[in-house]
Amino acid sequence: SVRDIRDPEHPYSLEQLSVLSEESITVDDKLGRILITFTPTIQHCSMATVIGLCLRVKLMNSFPPHYKVDIKVSPGSHANEESVNKQLNDKERVAAALENPNLRQLVDECLFSNEL
Repeated sequence: SVRDIRDPEHPYSLEQLSVLSEESITVDDKLGRILITFTPTIQHCSMATVIGLCLRVKLMNSFPPHYKVDIKVSPGSHANEESVNKQLNDKERVAAALENPNLRQLVDECLFSNEL
């Protein structure tokens, strides 16, 4: 589950840090849409985009490709809210980010740390 994803800077899951909760995840199977709103632990969280990428990769692996996934930071929870949201929902920027080996490794570590 996405709630088990580990935070990039802490040895805790996103749920343990209240970054994600059950209420912050909406899945509409009829429309094939998923909306996730997450709350970074601090307003200037430099890892907000990494957390968003982790969520996106996890969902890409868990749902059929036709699902549309929107990932946003909670309104008012991040200093660069608009740019973080733009980056996380721009297919080309996401693809480019995931081609960066260091970033990809960080994402994979957050996703798979519990399975090791």
